[in-house]
Amino acid sequence: MGTKYQIRLEEEARLNFELMSVVLFATILPIVIGLFLRLPRLIIEIKENKQWTFDWVKFIAIALPSLYIISMSILPYSPLGAGSIKIPEIIMIGSPTIQIIAGVVFGYTLLDSLKK
Repeated sequence: MGTKYQIRLEEEARLNFELMSVVLFATILPIVIGLFLRLPRLIIEIKENKQWTFDWVKFIAIALPSLYIISMSILPYSPLGAGSIKIPEIIMIGSPTIQIIAGVVFGYTLLDSLKK
C-alpha cells in the first residue's frame, strides 16, 4: 500500500516538479515499518507492570547515527541544505538502500529504547 502511494506521489511530482513530498514519504515509510516491526513486542511489554525506562546508550549509539543518515538524505532537497551543507558521498550513492535500512533501524531502535 505504501509503494502504491509512493508511485502516486512520484507521478504528481513529475507534473508539479515538487520532489520534497516524494523524498519525505520515502524517508518516513521505512521509519514506520521499523516501528511496526517492534510494535508487537512493545505491546507485550506494556502489559507487564514494571517501571518505564529509556535506554539512552542504545539510542545514542544506534538511533542517532541512523537519524543522521536519514537527515542527510533529506537535506539536499530542503531549502536549508541546498548547497550549504557537505553531504557524505556514501549517503548520496544512487541506491536508496542505505536510507531504507537506516529508517527501519531508527524506527525499531526508537521503540526498543523504551524499556519496561
